[in-house]
Amino acid sequence: MTTFGIDRLIADPALRAPLEGKRVALVAHPASVTKELDHSLDVLAPLLNLTAAFGPQHGLKGDKQDNMVESGDFIDPVHGIPVFSLYGQVRRPTAAMVAEFDVVLIDLQDLGCRIYTFITTLLYMLEAAAEHGKAVWVLDRPNPAGRPVEGTALLPGWESFVGAGPMPMRHGLTLGELGHWFVDHFKLDVEYRVIEMEGWQPDEGPGFGWPAERLWINPSPNAANLNMARCYAGTVMIEGATLSEGRGTTRPLELFGAPDIDARAVLAEMERFAPYWLEGCALREIWFEPTFHKHVGQLCHGVQIHAEGGFYGHEAFRPWRLQALAFKAIRRLMSDYPLWRDFPYEYAFGKLAIDVINGGPGLREWVDDAGSEAGDLDALAGPDEAAWIAEIQRFLLY
Repeated sequence: MTTFGIDRLIADPALRAPLEGKRVALVAHPASVTKELDHSLDVLAPLLNLTAAFGPQHGLKGDKQDNMVESGDFIDPVHGIPVFSLYGQVRRPTAAMVAEFDVVLIDLQDLGCRIYTFITTLLYMLEAAAEHGKAVWVLDRPNPAGRPVEGTALLPGWESFVGAGPMPMRHGLTLGELGHWFVDHFKLDVEYRVIEMEGWQPDEGPGFGWPAERLWINPSPNAANLNMARCYAGTVMIEGATLSEGRGTTRPLELFGAPDIDARAVLAEMERFAPYWLEGCALREIWFEPTFHKHVGQLCHGVQIHAEGGFYGHEAFRPWRLQALAFKAIRRLMSDYPLWRDFPYEYAFGKLAIDVINGGPGLREWVDDAGSEAGDLDALAGPDEAAWIAEIQRFLLY
């Protein structure tokens, strides 16, 4: 059995003792629930002097379905405290917001991916707390993708709301561990504490990061299940492509497709070009029609990724390379296909979205280079992966 940070905090008065007499804020979202499925805001309100709450991207209640949709501030109707949006007028907590608390508890379910904006919200809160002399506690939760690390590291100058620091796409850490890395890397003078989990075994099946006894609650509206969490470090790149990532379907970010691709041909080319990048999952030809977002109302031919059940191989599955391979196959089959989507992704102007997502142009350049081979991408990412694995060892709590 795995006990999450929130469950330990509410069960143990000794853990809460340092919070007595303090004004406490909470950063939370819909997945911020106890083992009994009660929301953290509701269980902490009677135990602590809660004076404010914060909602990250998609809002405290997860009410913003699509990506890049801002939320507003409001007064919580049950507890009567202000709820500040960290994905609205501001991304960083303002001095006025920080003045509402002495200690902020961060209880967010991450997906183990650099692009997932909750980790940037953690960094911004740590930086604000350091500036204003506040304390930050993380109530730790599992990394559902487990410990594997994959992808190129974000390059200097490519920092953004989806790129908090020089880490690979799959970072392999829990939010609490990542906070320790942020404090160390950015040399933050801040009081930081993690309420650790008990019993988390990230290398054990069947969950390999996600405890089988815990229900999955969407941390964001399109993070619908564990399969999505495993695929996300690859499929999130489709947000920078003209392909559909399945938004507007019931399996978003577990598939890709478009009205004008031949998915069977793409699968065959993927198998021919780098068959070893297809290990640890099953790929299935599908047809789908998005009800909103890209290619809305159009029949798309595509591929669904199944990193679950008997098809899942935890150490073999490499979602970042798998999705890169899908892009490469399309480019090899149709050299002039308009693959890359040009728009200000997460308000990063003047840069292609796929490059913002990857923290640099390396992956896109590999896809577009007609002469590149699979080994060239391994040579690009491998040193970054090895360096990151070595760097994070001293921050591991489990």
